[in-house]
Amino acid sequence: MNYKTISRLFFWALALTLAFASIARAATPDIQDLKSSYYKDHPGKGKHGQYWEPIPIQKYWNPKDFYKPPATVQGEKTSAECTTCHQALTPGAYHAWKTSVHANLDNIRNLSNGADARYYKKQKLEEVEQNLRKQGLLAEGEPLKEVGCIDCHGGVGAKSVDHGKKLVMPDRAACGTCHVDQFAESEAEKKQEWPQGQWPKGHPSHAQDWKANVETAIWAGMPEREIAQGCDMCHYQQNKCDGCHTRHSFSVAEARQPEACATCHNGVDHNEYENFQLSKHGTIYQTLGKAKWNFEAQLKDAVTKGGYTAPTCQYCHFEFEGEFSHNLVRKVRWGFNPTTAIADNLNHPWFQDRKEAWQKTCENCHSASFAEAYLTTADKGTISGLKVEQEAKKVVEALHKDGLLPGQKTNRPAPPAPEKDAAGGFFQLFWAKGNNPSAVERVHADMWEHDLIKLYKGLFHANPGGFTYTEGWSELMKDYTLIMDENTKLREGKSHTSQAEPEAKSIRQAFIDDLSNRYVLGTALAGAGIIVIRRRRR
Repeated sequence: MNYKTISRLFFWALALTLAFASIARAATPDIQDLKSSYYKDHPGKGKHGQYWEPIPIQKYWNPKDFYKPPATVQGEKTSAECTTCHQALTPGAYHAWKTSVHANLDNIRNLSNGADARYYKKQKLEEVEQNLRKQGLLAEGEPLKEVGCIDCHGGVGAKSVDHGKKLVMPDRAACGTCHVDQFAESEAEKKQEWPQGQWPKGHPSHAQDWKANVETAIWAGMPEREIAQGCDMCHYQQNKCDGCHTRHSFSVAEARQPEACATCHNGVDHNEYENFQLSKHGTIYQTLGKAKWNFEAQLKDAVTKGGYTAPTCQYCHFEFEGEFSHNLVRKVRWGFNPTTAIADNLNHPWFQDRKEAWQKTCENCHSASFAEAYLTTADKGTISGLKVEQEAKKVVEALHKDGLLPGQKTNRPAPPAPEKDAAGGFFQLFWAKGNNPSAVERVHADMWEHDLIKLYKGLFHANPGGFTYTEGWSELMKDYTLIMDENTKLREGKSHTSQAEPEAKSIRQAFIDDLSNRYVLGTALAGAGIIVIRRRRR
């Protein structure tokens, strides 16, 4: 090979290297653009903000808008001073940090064995350092020694922070300073658009869960702010990352286990955790996974290096066509709860493509025919439950329209503004006064917000006892029966009153006439008695 050929090959190799580097740089999101978009789109107090004021604890769920540094400590403090002080004041938080990767970056940097499940973190650390260099927060060639108190609570690379004036509670964008790709992936959930507008853009998702909360009318209107704030403790993932990566350890091994999801995804309308744990997937996780699986392995290596023999919540919901990311809605089809607008459009390409993506996920363990058959079963089972709920809904709305609900004309206070009255509305799960809601409405609210969702989520999480009997279909049947029974009673009562009205009037009139006659007779007798007494006295 002559010199010219070697030179030519070297030139093309260099050109290709630069081209790929350019593509890589173009593919890396710009953190400043991400942060700017994040803060611009953040709803703050939301469109109903005039109706509520934050209580003190809410500064931790939405630090961007509500957090203020404590006045108890003043002056510039270094990271070393922070650790010394908090080692005594909040030892739990200190030790969580001290044993974390943030405090021990060299343990990752010095990994040399590619067989170690954590080895991928070495590349991640290099990516973090490169991100910081691009932002001018780390000098070229300088390693990141640790992520200390000041880096999160004062700004990455800061030497000190004015504790009483500049201290911050880290939000999602602060985490994004280092973890750019993860921040970008999670923010990408906001771009999701439903083909027939079944949900607003970006909903439902973790990236819009705070907005979904504060712009719910009854949440904003109810005076019991401590109860409303209970929703904030889950609906803050739009604001922070520690809902999954618990402070101050921020462990990915923890965040990969189903229990990490359990705090929020449990209960009557978020019962994914219970369904998973009681499914065969959950049984395998509980009997084998906790003891044998390696949760330090990243999700893409969960089977080969982690030893997984069944999926976890994270494995299914982070995966999309073989890739794993913090965008968890790329396969969303039914959303948070079933609606007719979704059920009537499942044949649309948007929904079909997502069903195929789910099928590919299932095919990591199951045959294609099994995966397709089960997903179709879950779809049809959900539609069956939706039909029952919709029939009951029409009955309740008709009772409301006809003015037949108990107390509707005499004792039905309006819900607190900005909420508006409605039959079987969401607000009736959180507020009650007089006959609002009536019993039949409360049953329907339970039916669509609880029973139907439990059926749907039990089906898709493969918990047969949950969706067929204990929580799903059986509860739907019970509440359907109660609604139909009450409908019959209320309507028969109206019919009886209508037919008996003339007779009732004649009875009432006879009673009045009888009272009148008794009054006249009594008056006459009384008068006669007075005359007799007077005559005797004379």
